[in-house]
Amino acid sequence: MFFPDALARLETALQRPLPGAAAHARVAPRPPREWPPGFNPANVRYAAGLLLLFPLHDAAHIVLTLRADTLGRHRGQVSLPGGVIEPGETFEQAALREAHEEVGLATEGVRVLGALTPLDIPVTGFRLHPIIAATATQPALAPADGEVARILEIAVDDLLDRSSLVTAERERDGRQISVPAFTVAGLEIWGATAMVLAEFLTLLNWSSGAD
Repeated sequence: MFFPDALARLETALQRPLPGAAAHARVAPRPPREWPPGFNPANVRYAAGLLLLFPLHDAAHIVLTLRADTLGRHRGQVSLPGGVIEPGETFEQAALREAHEEVGLATEGVRVLGALTPLDIPVTGFRLHPIIAATATQPALAPADGEVARILEIAVDDLLDRSSLVTAERERDGRQISVPAFTVAGLEIWGATAMVLAEFLTLLNWSSGAD
């Protein structure tokens, strides 16, 4: 997808009601994970993630990270640059700060386009607020030691390709679950990251073939 076309589509789509849960459901593990019994919603923790769009050879790309194996529950998984919102920060400020800390993104020249639908992640107790932003050129990035094993620059066209979406069977808590995942760059993108991407791609008129 040509970068200016993707940018224009996103700018228009973000002015309309978001697809939200309907988009998330297209790639959510089945059955979905629920909050633990007795969980108090007042105890949810807030996080922000940055979904950065940029041009590479005129084609639209996004930045994702492969988490270091030394991290906790989500080690070795693909995720957005992001993390916990600090006191006094807006969601946008937190997303940009985390991207600077995790991948060395210089925030000058980064234009925030808008926010996607917040996504609850029961396994960690977070509510993730994804923020879409764009840069006019390919950013110079560097992975943070101990946090990011590799920075991924993923072509939007690779995600839009129906063949990139597969479903695997896995075991969770002694029961089988179906886990949709995007397969790009030799990696599987699933769970919360895939659900955020599904809403992002829906704004770009994505069809998963499962509608």
